[in-house]
Amino acid sequence: MSREDCVFCKIIARQERGHFICDNELVSAILTIGPVTPGHLMVIPNRHAEYLADLTDDENVAIFRMGRQLADVLRRSGLRCEGINYFLADGEAAFQEIFHFHLHVFPRFVGDPFKLVANWDDKPSDEELGKVAATIRAAL
Repeated sequence: MSREDCVFCKIIARQERGHFICDNELVSAILTIGPVTPGHLMVIPNRHAEYLADLTDDENVAIFRMGRQLADVLRRSGLRCEGINYFLADGEAAFQEIFHFHLHVFPRFVGDPFKLVANWDDKPSDEELGKVAATIRAAL
């Protein structure tokens, strides 16, 4: 996707409407138009970067720093917030739909509509875990 076709780039450039929470020279935080809960926002780099690997170290730090600050703000905001989730979809297989990196930060509360479904009881053997760990270490 080119920067010219990217909806997040257009929002950053103020060519499309966005509900900005805050911004700085590297990143911006906006409300999402499809919130899981009220206060659901996204922290995005101001420069077009499709994936996590495309971020500079400074952008990465700025995104997660702003995400942490906004998590604190959400807890104090008066919105219903019993917890916070970060959600990061990096690549199509991880459910990324807009190919401009974005970190979701959203308030959670008991009974909210967000669900994460997995088979948490299917645990690999210690031997399998060791093989996976060795594979990852080899790629370092």
